[in-house]
Amino acid sequence: MTMRFCFMTLILICYFPGLGVPAAPAAGVAFVVNSTSASISVIDMSERRELRRVPALREPHHLMLSPDGKSLLVGDTAGNQILFLDPATGDVQRRVPVADPYQLGFSPDGKFLVVNGLARNQVDVYEPETMTLVKRFPVDSTPSHLAFSPDSHTVFVSLQGSDKLAAFDLTAMAPLWTVPVGATPAGVLWLNDQVLVADMGADYVAVVDPLTGKVTDRIVTGKGAHNLFLSPDKKILWVNNRVAGTTSALDAATLKVIRTYNIPGGPDDIDFSPDGSLWITRRFAEKIAILHPDTGDFETIAVGRSPHGVWLNPAAASP
Repeated sequence: MTMRFCFMTLILICYFPGLGVPAAPAAGVAFVVNSTSASISVIDMSERRELRRVPALREPHHLMLSPDGKSLLVGDTAGNQILFLDPATGDVQRRVPVADPYQLGFSPDGKFLVVNGLARNQVDVYEPETMTLVKRFPVDSTPSHLAFSPDSHTVFVSLQGSDKLAAFDLTAMAPLWTVPVGATPAGVLWLNDQVLVADMGADYVAVVDPLTGKVTDRIVTGKGAHNLFLSPDKKILWVNNRVAGTTSALDAATLKVIRTYNIPGGPDDIDFSPDGSLWITRRFAEKIAILHPDTGDFETIAVGRSPHGVWLNPAAASP
């Protein structure tokens, strides 16, 4: 065994403590949003099989658990409605008319639900309990992803069609700034008092000062850097490079790339399983990948066309 092999193994064990220890698949259910199939797949996480599909209206994309944990919200953008699902069973609780809900997110304090209207060039702020529209911000072009400051005072929205990032003050309900951040920005994440933006038209993640919007650094991850997710232990930043067909693991503190995994078929969204695996939607493959980061191997489960959002509920009772 070479010294280099031992050193690399030690690094991987530090970042992925379960290395070499097989874990049983987590129980529970997973939800995968099939955009062009107009449905949501409900998957048995332990048996790795699709149980059923919940019909949407036209074109669902993203989903988000309500702050009280009682509803899973799915935005049907072309259908102009949000579906409220039972997060344990997938049963439809209600359908609420909402204009063009492409991406959605609750502020950390639960006070607001922000909805990006990708086709209508608007960012809408709702009062979640009554779904009353509080404020509508018109924007340059195609508001895509969003992230909040931890204090809930600011929401940051990527504008894909204008290569910019916009910031909005949710206390004053007023725009703060709109600045260029790179070609076709998509995923947005707050990390270590900075805003990270994955630039899908480039090969990097832009690091942005949240106060001024100034780009302070660019982290190369792979062609078509599209979306980014922080691991549950907050040690790893995962970046899906959709054009390259890769997923990169970065040290969350230093933003240095640790390892890159081949996930062909347009890797897009990620959620994390208690068994240490990552569930990754593959927009062009009609499948979801279950990546085991210690080995780099992945399993696949067939779902609908253009799978986009994914959310796991390991606490759900076995079907």
